[in-house]
Amino acid sequence: MTDYALAVDLGGTKVEAALVDAAGQVLPGSRHRRPTGATSTALELAASVTDAVEAALEAAATADVELLGAGIGSAGPIAGRTGNVSPLNLPAWRDYPLGELVADLLPATLPVTLRMDGICIALAEVWVGAAKGEKNVMGMIVSTGVGGGLILDGRVIAGPSGNAGHIGHVAIAGFDDACACGALGCLEAIASGPRSVAWARAQGFTGATGEDLAVAARAGDPTARAAIERSATAVGRAVASASALVDLDVVAIGGGFSHAADDYVDLVQRAVTEHSDFGFVTSTRVVSSGLSGDGPLIGAAALVHQAHLVG
Repeated sequence: MTDYALAVDLGGTKVEAALVDAAGQVLPGSRHRRPTGATSTALELAASVTDAVEAALEAAATADVELLGAGIGSAGPIAGRTGNVSPLNLPAWRDYPLGELVADLLPATLPVTLRMDGICIALAEVWVGAAKGEKNVMGMIVSTGVGGGLILDGRVIAGPSGNAGHIGHVAIAGFDDACACGALGCLEAIASGPRSVAWARAQGFTGATGEDLAVAARAGDPTARAAIERSATAVGRAVASASALVDLDVVAIGGGFSHAADDYVDLVQRAVTEHSDFGFVTSTRVVSSGLSGDGPLIGAAALVHQAHLVG
C-alpha cells in the first residue's frame, strides 16, 4: 500500500482537499474543491469543508491507500496551535475548531496538524518546489489575501501563536490603505487581488475581478498595469524588510494574483534589488512557486510527510 496524507487548503474563496503521497504527488481523482467566501455562514463553511474532505476520502476507499494523517493549511490568522482558525476573509469563523471538524471525518487514531497556509507553501517549496534544498526561505501567497511562512535554518518558524511569518499584515512605507484587520498600510490591503482591483476602480477601471485586471493589463490598459505594478512593488518592499530582519535566501511566491502579469515576480525582484545598499537584503532571490496551484495542497500534506520540519 502507498502512504498518503489527506491535505486540506482553506482560503478566502475556496476549500480544497486531496490525497497526496510521500513524493508530493496528488492522487488522481482525489482532488475536490468547494466554495467558501466572505458572505458564507459558519454552517456553509463547515459544509464545504466536509463535502471536500469526504469526496477526497472516497478516493482512498477505491485505491490502495494507507492514510497517515491529515494536514490543514488555513488562511490566517489562526487561533494558536489548537487547530482553531479565525481567517480574516471568512468572518463567520472566529476561533472555529477546523482541526476538530476534519478529525471527526477521519479514523480516530489519525493525527491532524494545522498551520497557516503561508507555512504550508514554504514547506511545499522546500520539499519538492522552487526552493528545494534551501534552508532560509519565505513562502508567500498573493491571492484573495496575502500570506507568508518562514523556514529558517531548515526549520519551520511558527511562533507561540502559530502566526509567525504572516507578512500580509506588516506595514509598507508610503501606503496608508485601510486594512480589514484595523491597521493602515498592511501589505494585504495594498497588494491582494481584490484590493488591487478596488484601487484600479477608484482610478476609473471598470472591471470587477483580478482576472479582469490581468486581461486589461495585457491589452495595454495603463490603470490595470499600474495596479499590478503597485501590488508587486509593495510585495517587494515587504520581502526586502523581511530579509533585513531574518536574512532570507529565497522567497517563493504563489497564489492566483501572482499570475496577474507574466513579469509579476520580476517586478517584485526589482523592488527588492532597489530597496537598499545592503547586499544581504538585495541578494534575496524571488522566484515563482514551482508548484503552480498545487502548492498549498502539497504543503498541507507536507505537515504529515515532512513532520520533522514542523515542530
